[in-house]
Amino acid sequence: MADKTEFASGRLLVVAFEGWNDAGEAASNAVRTLRDQLDLVPLTEVDPEDYFDYQFNRPTAALDDDGNRRIIWPTVAMYGPVSPLESHTAGLATDADLDVTGDNGNNVYLLVGTEPSRGWKTFTTEILETIEANEITSVIFLGAMLADVPHTRPISVFVSSENAEVREELSVERSTYEGPVGILSVLSAAAENAGIPTLSIWASVPHYVHNAPSPKATLALIDKLEEIVDVVIPRGDLVDEAAAWETGIDALASDDDDMSTYIEQLEQARDTVDSPEASGEAIAQEFEKYLRREDGKPDSGGKAGDPPR
Repeated sequence: MADKTEFASGRLLVVAFEGWNDAGEAASNAVRTLRDQLDLVPLTEVDPEDYFDYQFNRPTAALDDDGNRRIIWPTVAMYGPVSPLESHTAGLATDADLDVTGDNGNNVYLLVGTEPSRGWKTFTTEILETIEANEITSVIFLGAMLADVPHTRPISVFVSSENAEVREELSVERSTYEGPVGILSVLSAAAENAGIPTLSIWASVPHYVHNAPSPKATLALIDKLEEIVDVVIPRGDLVDEAAAWETGIDALASDDDDMSTYIEQLEQARDTVDSPEASGEAIAQEFEKYLRREDGKPDSGGKAGDPPR
């Protein structure tokens, strides 16, 4: 695990949204894994009437523990630790303990839910007010996009930041992407404008299995998050689920010659880029091609998520 960084030493918010930013449900499931593993409680929830089109994001019916039917509305909720870490901005005494150990998540907050259908500017203002009210000092946005990548190789994860100090501290790049964006990009820009440093972590999901959740991509996001934040994140059943996901796709491909041939082509392309012999220029060109697909869509079709920031 990496040493604690300045970026992750205060109150950290991890954000993911279902929808356009969430190929294979990888990002939202990563945040929900954190919610299930850390000692967190609900802090606030947006009013769905203000931000959702119910014909697009329909409410669902479910039975509670007593067998009573209830309606579950699409929403966005923030969760925080039971015993929050003191914030850098709270005027602490010099002997206050700001260290974050690998055994606790007392500096980790979560924001997760459905990408809103409307009112993005008002939504962003409301979320930013909640961030400031909880004295959040940095934000990590998780996303996942469909891409021309093979399921048999490690999931590609891209890390970027719009903040120069974060880029220098964590040795990450600034995204050069221009094009349509999701709510993650809107919230990131607002946070940066408010002086709250941000980081984006995006996983690539094979587009030919876009209809199913991708636990392998979820695992990759959690692995990268743990590298940056000094918090041990239990994986639960994710490792076994990721292995079963890959085995299941192998079985499907074995019965489809065209799919098998296509996957082999993706493997060859990925291995070429990853080989020690590949030049830095070749890798840069491949990454640029990856980012600049029209409207975030892979060349072979299928809707992608918000490109990495």
